[in-house]
Amino acid sequence: MSAPSGLVVTKCIVLVGLMGAGKSSIGRRLAQRLGLAFVDADHEIEQAAGCSIEDMFQRHGEAYFRDGERRVIARLLDRPPHVLATGGGAFMDPQTRSSIAAKGISVWLRADIELLLERTARRNNRPLLKKGDPRDILERLMNERYPVYALADICVDSGPGPADETVDRVIAELTPRLAAVAGEGDSTPRVASAP
Repeated sequence: MSAPSGLVVTKCIVLVGLMGAGKSSIGRRLAQRLGLAFVDADHEIEQAAGCSIEDMFQRHGEAYFRDGERRVIARLLDRPPHVLATGGGAFMDPQTRSSIAAKGISVWLRADIELLLERTARRNNRPLLKKGDPRDILERLMNERYPVYALADICVDSGPGPADETVDRVIAELTPRLAAVAGEGDSTPRVASAP
């Protein structure tokens, strides 16, 4: 399914959710379908810091990383509309949530524990999962973070099927919201979707 023709994007579309929910893979496909740039906040943070997120955690701790993450995301939200994938903890920061609410449309990609475990097991660069049993850690993070993720503008279930199915669900949820924004006479530059 392609994006509806004439869909107008005047704000950043910000994907939030736990590690393994599919923010990067869904984000890339969503950006392509909407004719927008895709930006991965974690990659931008690593570029700005000149080291990996794992190194930042080890050298300086989580608080240092979160401070850098907050500043980078605020800067990214000032760019023209794009699809932005954020790290799992970004939306937990009240300042970051406020910036996203002002300049973007937040989309929570919600996933169940089994899917998160399967996806996170594929990569060994998740600092938070190296502190114990991954299932216990993910369950704790779900308990802490899901109530906050629920504050997002849109919630879409990220399932085990093809990524394009999730992208279809995101576009279906975004379409009425984007149509409403376009109808408000917003003078922000318009970005039409790919046909």
